[in-house]
Amino acid sequence: MAPPIANGLMITGTDTDVGKTVLTSALVAYWQRHHARNSLGLMKPMQTGIGDRELYTDLFDLDQTPKEITPLQFEAPLAPPLAADREGRTIDLAPIWTGLSKLLEQRQWVLIEALGGLGSPVTHEWTVADWAAAWQLPIVLVVPVKLGAIGQAVANIALARQHRLAVRGIVLNCVSPEASDRQVDWAPVPLITALTQIPVLGVLPWLAKPRDLSQLAAAAAGLDLDCLWSSTQGIR
Repeated sequence: MAPPIANGLMITGTDTDVGKTVLTSALVAYWQRHHARNSLGLMKPMQTGIGDRELYTDLFDLDQTPKEITPLQFEAPLAPPLAADREGRTIDLAPIWTGLSKLLEQRQWVLIEALGGLGSPVTHEWTVADWAAAWQLPIVLVVPVKLGAIGQAVANIALARQHRLAVRGIVLNCVSPEASDRQVDWAPVPLITALTQIPVLGVLPWLAKPRDLSQLAAAAAGLDLDCLWSSTQGIR
């Protein structure tokens, strides 16, 4: 298998609504504060319903068109193959790969926010894990701090291992105000690390104002960014 793409990172998670958008936003806010703005590329390759693309275009000056950020969009907020079926459309991944390849050539770093969890369907044949493996995209896994987090982390890393993905690490995300105080009980770092053999790169705090760029950048600063940007920890 070819080595993972060096300057790209797919942000995926254990499920929907676990914090992929929060982590992506935090990394973009941090990058734009400390690096040249046009050195970062951002892609939400596929979207169903209204959501992330609209947030990113409103929140950041990305020097990208909405179509460059999200090449493929469907109206219904469903799994992509179901949303495409409803519109009588076929999902063609080729334009997404073309757009991503262009970004990877032009930008120093490219963030790709996936949809759903690693096991979520992209087409009738592929899951997000299949997608990352086929395109040699390294991943970071977002795990929500709540009851069940340990099992979700273990199951998703097992899926990543099955697909021989390069995992940069796990990021825990506090999805509720009480999660920060309960993190040691609900998502203990030593146990998750021991069971998955993957490093936990930090914990995103609960953000009362998730559109505040200063809060987002500060949240990213608390992560192990050196490992996130450059490590290529493969799992077999």
